Amino acid sequence: MTLIKSISGIRGTIGGETGENLTPLDIVKFTAAYAAFIKKSAQNNRPRIVVGRDARISGEMVHRIIIGTLMGMGCDVTDIGMATTPTTEIAVTKEMAAGGIIITASHNPKQWNALKLLNHDGEFLSAAEGEEILTLAETAEFSFSPVDELGSISQKQYLHEHIQSVLSLELVDIEAIKAANFRVAVDCVNSVGGIAIPELLYALGVKEIFKLHCAPHGNFSHNPEPLPQHLTELSSLTRSSKASVGFAVDPDVDRLAIYCENGEPFGEEYTLVAVSDYVLQHTPGNTVSNLSSSRALRDVTNARGGTYQAAAVGEVNVVAKMKAVNAVIGGEGNGGIIYPASHYGRDALVGIALFLTHLAKSGQTPSQLKKSLPAYYMAKQKVELTPDIDTDAILKKMKEKFSDQQVTDIDGVKIDFPDKWVHLRKSNTEPIIRVYSEAYSPEEAEEIGKQIIDLIRDLA
Repeated sequence: MTLIKSISGIRGTIGGETGENLTPLDIVKFTAAYAAFIKKSAQNNRPRIVVGRDARISGEMVHRIIIGTLMGMGCDVTDIGMATTPTTEIAVTKEMAAGGIIITASHNPKQWNALKLLNHDGEFLSAAEGEEILTLAETAEFSFSPVDELGSISQKQYLHEHIQSVLSLELVDIEAIKAANFRVAVDCVNSVGGIAIPELLYALGVKEIFKLHCAPHGNFSHNPEPLPQHLTELSSLTRSSKASVGFAVDPDVDRLAIYCENGEPFGEEYTLVAVSDYVLQHTPGNTVSNLSSSRALRDVTNARGGTYQAAAVGEVNVVAKMKAVNAVIGGEGNGGIIYPASHYGRDALVGIALFLTHLAKSGQTPSQLKKSLPAYYMAKQKVELTPDIDTDAILKKMKEKFSDQQVTDIDGVKIDFPDKWVHLRKSNTEPIIRVYSEAYSPEEAEEIGKQIIDLIRDLA
């Protein structure tokens, strides 16, 4: 069992001993530290905090502990109940809150849960802010509020407002989508997407929706990470129902995977590439993705007259780089689209609306659209970590070994060869080294990744 404290929040498995898992005592400690941080940074002894959660089995338990702790720390709480991650982010700004907590472990299996922490802009905290909270959690003696100064709680729903904000985006064309008469298959992995995605599609004018795993009970029917090996049912349903397109999301609905009309995966890397190509056609500008994302985004950006920049892995790093270069769109190659015209957060609802508009206006099928984009193939592999493996030492040796190539070390080590690349880094969310590679063929991508993994094992 595991407890991971990182830039991505406080993440762990439910049950077990304190300090080693996400137990009730650990939840109280980290929530109180976050509340103390918010009160200090906002210079407000009674800040408002928004709390939303996905549909995980442990969600109700974690949710109650967090809300009670926040009230005990003198914070007013806006409880938006079951809500997607982007909905919670939007609610923070709508409520003019000092921050927010999203209760979700994203793509992790059902035994995991997590606290994702937001600032007053509804964006993830910086690494320095996260470190301050971790320090507070380990060292502070918290002062809880007396009875007359306890926080209050109010309950609201923000999904409708979120959907309306998507519909109002200039590049979302509802009439074009309606006229296209799309038939859409969806797999929402028994979480909050089962509520949000069908409602969005109906609002966009889609009349025929074929639903898989849309009951939000949190007992995931398959591994919740939206990868092809976990989405075979969606592939079959898209093909058998003669759907125009298939969509899958992760449990908190910030990642979007797309399936072509023939049941073939569009490719999670190409969610961002396709949507960016559409956005760049209408609003030329710069783009950003993380170091582990496809070169295809760079290619379409250059073709549209913009400049592409790479950021360290992690949404907060991508957002910071997007702001620095005034990017019109960006995100991560795992299906995460960040569209500043909406908000600075990965948002599958925005991705679906923009992609359907692109399909409707182009008159293409998803498979035709995919063929129009630069063709790369990626392999995503990993090395399990044990306590005796010195990851930093391995990364240093790899950097030295490939010093004759273009090497970037702002996040792990990325080795850029002329015709391919490999990126290896320690995960923020799991005890593994991720090894991502990309080339002009799947065989080349797989082979260079395996070569690097063999080297890692030799050096361990």
